[in-house]
Amino acid sequence: MNQMQTKTPKNFFKNLISLIKGKVFVINVLPVLAGYFLSSHINHLPLAEQLTSFFVTLIGSAFVIAGALMLNNWYEADLDKLMERTKSRPSANGEFSKKFVLTLGITTSILGFLILLFTNAEVFLFSFIGWFFYVVLYTFWSKQKYSWNTIIGAVSGCVTPLIGWSVLSSSFQLIPMMMALIIFIWQMPHTYSIAIRRFDDYKRAGFAMLPVVSGIKKTKIHLLFYLICLIPMPFFMKSLGLFFIGFMTLLNIGWIILSISGFATQNEQHWATRMFRYSVIHMMLFLISIIVMSI
Repeated sequence: MNQMQTKTPKNFFKNLISLIKGKVFVINVLPVLAGYFLSSHINHLPLAEQLTSFFVTLIGSAFVIAGALMLNNWYEADLDKLMERTKSRPSANGEFSKKFVLTLGITTSILGFLILLFTNAEVFLFSFIGWFFYVVLYTFWSKQKYSWNTIIGAVSGCVTPLIGWSVLSSSFQLIPMMMALIIFIWQMPHTYSIAIRRFDDYKRAGFAMLPVVSGIKKTKIHLLFYLICLIPMPFFMKSLGLFFIGFMTLLNIGWIILSISGFATQNEQHWATRMFRYSVIHMMLFLISIIVMSI
């Protein structure tokens, strides 16, 4: 590890958090928790009786997610150097060597899958689907070639609540699938907002994001389409109550209004930043409300 410039445990830990894209990691682990708590609530299974399986799934899925994010950083290290948003990542600035990042990403992924072997087939299956779509189909194959790479990436994100739910019950039923569908749809406007916000970065690095390939105006139309698709989703989760349906509907309408304002804006960077922040708040409130109602 002679190429590593990190010299103190504090700096090493800081760079490790950056390597797993701290906030991205958290927003992918939270749906696992939400799916688990919701499954416990819907299936009337006491949480206290499932603590072992809960922690095994949480730790295993966290390792798998972290490993996938590390492998993404390893593969895109040279391109990340060209982007303001990512050039300070340890895989791009030389704090961690590419060999170290690759080794750590593979090791962490394998360790996560080994831990998940102690759960059940569905938990392992959804974890593998998420990892495979993000690492192989999104990072290695489509992100630099096709503007619809966002759809592939969204598949990897939407299986996370199914991982948590499957610990206690089969995920092949309406509520967990609707939860996964909401997260799938959410990722589209969320990612498009980032792509518009960082348009110059993605263009410079050569990523085939929709705004770069087809233009910002077309991206805004796609973004609005997906937001409209979110409107009926909470109504399929009526077992969570009228408050949940009303709360999510108001959040969705607010996001649509903000999206429409983008067609008349003169400052697309500012608008895209507001869209991005709203998307993060939207998802956090969605997941937290599920967890709170399930406890």
